[in-house]
Amino acid sequence: MSSSKKHVVFDVVGTCMSYDVIFDAIDTRLGDRLRAECIKPKLLGYTWFEAAEREYTYLSISGRYTRFYDVFKGLFYRMLWMAGIEEPREFATDDDLAYILDQFMQLEARPGVAECFQILRDAGFTCWAFTAGDTNRVRGYFTRNGIDMPIENFLSCDSLSIGKPAPESYHPLLKQFENEEAWFAAAHMWDVSAAKAAGFKGAYCTVWEKEPCTELFGTMDIMEDSFPEMARKIVAASKTS
Repeated sequence: MSSSKKHVVFDVVGTCMSYDVIFDAIDTRLGDRLRAECIKPKLLGYTWFEAAEREYTYLSISGRYTRFYDVFKGLFYRMLWMAGIEEPREFATDDDLAYILDQFMQLEARPGVAECFQILRDAGFTCWAFTAGDTNRVRGYFTRNGIDMPIENFLSCDSLSIGKPAPESYHPLLKQFENEEAWFAAAHMWDVSAAKAAGFKGAYCTVWEKEPCTELFGTMDIMEDSFPEMARKIVAASKTS
């Protein structure tokens, strides 16, 4: 473990890594069929992720923790039904689902993430990854995108059997960073605001959600539109604290 006294913990999927390859896979495999039903592939993908996050969270808080990937997979045909497809299992096949899920291994880094990490590390911060995904798959995203993230700096909800944003999911890292500077960075306002409520300083990037909805989640310590600028603001805030 690094002896650094300054830390930034990053959410990964949806924050550091974009969902775009999943949206593209839905379009490639089902796009024409979906558009014939007046369903936008990206909107289906978004609602699929959102529904999976809800069910993942509900399973966790009811004491039946299930891997996010398995929840996402299990909701495929239900999402088609909810989108207005009368016979989902005639409209799509398990092969379609397998094709889309295969792309889960190919997520690409959002613009500026590598630069963001470098700015923070140059200023003496240790960067961490805290994910609802499994560690091997998520670390693979960083490796394939040429971004260094040591395996010892990963924490997965799978190892805790507690899903974010339960307050206790953030506590192991906070305890590890006791009396040290600790930031949590995410492109999901629900995530960074929960981490802030648990005790982290909060840094939010609008790259995914665009609208922060501060009337719901509150204002974070730092709110920026790009990862490099978010990193610069964290460094500046650290120098003045």
